[in-house]
Amino acid sequence: MLEAVEEDNVIEVMAEIGRNAKTAATALATATPEQKNHALNATAMTLLAQLPDILEANEKDMIAARASGMASSFLDRLQLNEERVVAIADGVRAIADLDDPVGATIAEWDRPNGLKIERVRTPLGVIGVIFESRPNVTADAGALCLKSGNAVILRGGSDSYHSSRAIHACIVAGLMEAGLPADAVQIVPTTDRAAVGEMLKGLDGTVDVIVPRGGRSLVERVQTEARVPVFAHLEGLCHVYVDKSASLEMACDIIVNSKMRRTGICGAAETLLLDKAVAETHLKPVLDALEKSQCELRGDAGVVLLFPQAGQANEDDWSTEYLDAVLSVKLVDGVEGAIEHIRQYSSNHTECVIAEDTEVVERFFNEVDSAILLHNASTQFADGGEFGMGAEIGIATGKMHARGPVGVEQLTSFKYLVRGSGQTRP
Repeated sequence: MLEAVEEDNVIEVMAEIGRNAKTAATALATATPEQKNHALNATAMTLLAQLPDILEANEKDMIAARASGMASSFLDRLQLNEERVVAIADGVRAIADLDDPVGATIAEWDRPNGLKIERVRTPLGVIGVIFESRPNVTADAGALCLKSGNAVILRGGSDSYHSSRAIHACIVAGLMEAGLPADAVQIVPTTDRAAVGEMLKGLDGTVDVIVPRGGRSLVERVQTEARVPVFAHLEGLCHVYVDKSASLEMACDIIVNSKMRRTGICGAAETLLLDKAVAETHLKPVLDALEKSQCELRGDAGVVLLFPQAGQANEDDWSTEYLDAVLSVKLVDGVEGAIEHIRQYSSNHTECVIAEDTEVVERFFNEVDSAILLHNASTQFADGGEFGMGAEIGIATGKMHARGPVGVEQLTSFKYLVRGSGQTRP
């Protein structure tokens, strides 16, 4: 692995990383499930064994981030502690426990002429993952790509540089213990932004797909400049709609959790929509619960009239991903009004309906076109780990190939195996 790189050598170094990844991908495509699982379990053990070194590396990043004035929500994303490192290791083990997708038969059928056709899963090849402050993405992305038989090139942000490298070293140790190529999971050894540009160009055709994990500016750049396919969401403008049929107690619990459990994640609620029919009875208890949790509230005219403590929302609030303890609140004309608002402002990431009326739920599910829809459950469940995928490499809001949490199955393509007995086409 290249340990350092001069700025004027970025193109050469990145090209070599791409070539190494392509070679490693060939080996991984035929690796046995036992080999891959051995590497993943060894990685998990190494993460725990190297916990002091990982925390020491993370503290270097935290000191620099605090000195730069980084916002508290982003500091939370960056920070590691013993509990979080243990969770990262557990996540790697969970991925090892998943069924191996490579070679799995998706469908099979026989043709009248005797041909037997199978559609089977295959790795995508080489995946480039570009991310910002979350060092856990190093382990999640590395493990998911390994399990799905893909080589991966990781480019973390400068904020998490030391943390990511410490975690990456554990993955390399796991690969080597299992007899798999160390270049199967590489990390870009520079914070130079030119390295990102080279990845987006495809590294001379060696990169098959790019996955960005970060803020709007990063994702916009990737979507604008990438010359290879992209799995991405631009932002998480997630909505919670409270119908007149909702249980008030349930609504309070779900809304507070959706917004405040972790405000800096893409599944955090950013807008609350409440049915006007229950504004007099439901609005104040819900907003009291949020205010008690130290959430800043910004409401439309009707909300401010009933809850004067709320600030006045403006047009920008409906399209802002706060990633902080701030929530915009609007009164709507039932489920129809909620759907109309979501259609106008949603980023098609995650939406929730709190209701007991099954017709309302079915209409919400049928007419809202977002990647993840929840009924009577927190938006913070918009996570591959919570879906039973072990972890996720990101949330995709596009409609091609992958949508929603991108786990091991979504990191595969497929090919057709056609078996004959001498047939020729007339």
